[in-house]
Amino acid sequence: MTNSSLRVGFIGAGQMALAMARGFVDRGGIAPQSILASDPYPEALQRFEQSIPGCNTTDDNQAVIDESDVVILAVKPQMMHEAAESISDIPSGCLLISIAAGITLPKLTELFPTTRIVRVMPNTPCLVGMAACGYSATSDIAPEDIERTQQLLESTGVALQVPEKLLDAVTGLSGSGPAFIYMLIEAMSDAGVRQGLPRNIATQLAAQTVKGAAEMVLATGEHPGALKDKVTSPGGTTIAGVHVLEKAGFRGAMIDAISAAAARSRELGLD
Repeated sequence: MTNSSLRVGFIGAGQMALAMARGFVDRGGIAPQSILASDPYPEALQRFEQSIPGCNTTDDNQAVIDESDVVILAVKPQMMHEAAESISDIPSGCLLISIAAGITLPKLTELFPTTRIVRVMPNTPCLVGMAACGYSATSDIAPEDIERTQQLLESTGVALQVPEKLLDAVTGLSGSGPAFIYMLIEAMSDAGVRQGLPRNIATQLAAQTVKGAAEMVLATGEHPGALKDKVTSPGGTTIAGVHVLEKAGFRGAMIDAISAAAARSRELGLD
């Protein structure tokens, strides 16, 4: 549990910032009054305020820096330069956490005059406490900053520290991954409807099947292939479906999709 007196700021009040803030408040022990978000768009601030009653908002990025112990840089990668230009000074006690895809730690330290920087790739399931986050930090960052980052991120789900060179892979896998899983659930639901199930029942069964299968992987520690084999009885229904997926290139398509997302993350870092 994180410190209830910790002040957390967000520069950028979009969907990911909102999802993380909700996780910090609901499961991280952060008081809504200790949340401050800035954004140039009033409608974004209004949505943030409505979702987290009691929080504070502003259009002044410097105010967020001045009044927060931890600041989440939640702007789009293309807007990071503009965000940096809006900040004239960073207090020595302020820890910066960037969630912008592709922006490297060397680039962040060049843009922001501090070495207390952590680069994180979260994903939107943090809204329901089921995030899969990867993070890296500057080489000389204090251990307490790592501990604080870990505690904050763990309030939204799973947080794993990785070498920075692997963060683009994390972006492609868990950062973009929820969209691929939503497409899978939608396709499974469509298949259920085609077979005669009502849409609401088909969608609930599809989503619960994905959730249950994921829990089996995490709970047993078994290789997904081994768990698949336990479902595929000789000459049964599952192996018939697996055969169709293999013919359609299901695994290759998923590998290509994650690879494309990771490659785009690397491209964003060069923009």
